[in-house]
Amino acid sequence: MAAKVGLDLVEVAPNSAPPVCRVMDYGKYRYQQSKKLQDARKSQTTIQVKEIRIRPKTEEHDLEVKIKHIKKFLSQGDKVKITMMFRGREIAYTDIGRKMMEEIKTALEGICAIDQQPRLEGRNMIMIVAPKK
Repeated sequence: MAAKVGLDLVEVAPNSAPPVCRVMDYGKYRYQQSKKLQDARKSQTTIQVKEIRIRPKTEEHDLEVKIKHIKKFLSQGDKVKITMMFRGREIAYTDIGRKMMEEIKTALEGICAIDQQPRLEGRNMIMIVAPKK
């Protein structure tokens, strides 16, 4: 029947009982599928994760500059990973680091959603923030 019309017999659902077949132009079908994939790729947005590194000894003005960078990244639609690095004996002062993370959190309030609360991983304290939708 497909040969008479000049089209192809295409098996659509091979796993069903009985298998489902359609009479169609296979080349046109493949072209439409590739176009659908291209449109899906165009509409996808890739979210990057930017990283800001600070230390417990970071001064107030420097912290303000870092917060300004974080706000810029969030406005561009990127997630931001804030890493507080403790070197040497600084690891004993994790409370100072936690306090700084809280300052950052209050400065970014309303702008972002917190994906991951500040958490100590080895010698680093990490917090991840994402832009609000």
